[in-house]
Amino acid sequence: MEVGNIVSRKEVAELAGVSEATVSRVLNATGPIKEDTRKRVLDVANQLGYVPSALARNFARSKSGHLGVVMPYVPKAHLFSAYFFSEMLSGIGNKARDSGLDLLLLFRKPGERMDYSSLFRQQKVDSCIILGARDDHDEVEALKRLQQEGRPFCVMNHHFEGQSFCEVDADHVEGSRAAVSHLIEQGCKRIAFLNGPDIYSNSTERLKGYLIALQEAGIEYDYELILQGNYSRRSGLEASATIADKLDDIDAVFAANDRMALGVMQGLRERGLAIDQFPAFVGYDDSDAAEMAVPPLSSVRVPFYEMGELAASKLIPDSQDHIPALELTGAGCDSIRELLSTELIIRASSIRQ
Repeated sequence: MEVGNIVSRKEVAELAGVSEATVSRVLNATGPIKEDTRKRVLDVANQLGYVPSALARNFARSKSGHLGVVMPYVPKAHLFSAYFFSEMLSGIGNKARDSGLDLLLLFRKPGERMDYSSLFRQQKVDSCIILGARDDHDEVEALKRLQQEGRPFCVMNHHFEGQSFCEVDADHVEGSRAAVSHLIEQGCKRIAFLNGPDIYSNSTERLKGYLIALQEAGIEYDYELILQGNYSRRSGLEASATIADKLDDIDAVFAANDRMALGVMQGLRERGLAIDQFPAFVGYDDSDAAEMAVPPLSSVRVPFYEMGELAASKLIPDSQDHIPALELTGAGCDSIRELLSTELIIRASSIRQ
């Protein structure tokens, strides 16, 4: 056979001494096949370099070949410009591509109750990764239904307390604790915390890390130093008014993401404050903008890309018999929740002279 020729199923059948139907049954793992016949067909297929049509295999197995990714509904937000979404999708997409799967992005609508089960029943997806999940009764019930049906899915960047869903996340408690401890080491005691909505587990976990750091340093918690945004730059800009009024009583600002931190810094500049009048700052995510900020923003680095790869890999098995395999694992993943480590990146914004 010349290099570059496309091998047909007929050629595999002729060399193996079986019918095309038998080749089809072996490659699609359907119907009773004698072990010696199965091995002979697979050996010939590997010898000839036969690559089955993904579309044909999916059709035979009633599979779509799609790894679904459910995106959140965020009003007036450009999701693909958000650092953490773009990084997570890149990680997911890289793993899916290497496994011969296509990504199907599914966008929530405002107020919509997601019926995840229908995505599987309609054969739109074979497996599903859920981004932007939130603590909501309907959401939990929809995921519990998926679990009961044995559907393979993974929740990313969110934790449902008391549930046994497959989850991939980062250690936000430790990330937050490290950020606040660093500020305390710089001599800061009055540390304002601009957090996100408490419907997201990331918000509650970052608050927990903040409180742990204060407790470890023997600093009394002051609820008046806790502010809430919505993870947007605009919410940081709005919070800057409160922070500007409290500058005499604030040593530092810890924001639950870089966008809010940069919004606060922008708001302080618009109020005429020079950089040397700023409190110390630490953000979260370590987005590209953190290093370009003035002053460069210290931030907690989250391995979003690696989280995406890990979530996808939990739903995609290794290939077998040197033939691209599009089968997905039965239900859930190996471990209930897996946490990846974060890292504090220290830059000028948090170094006190």
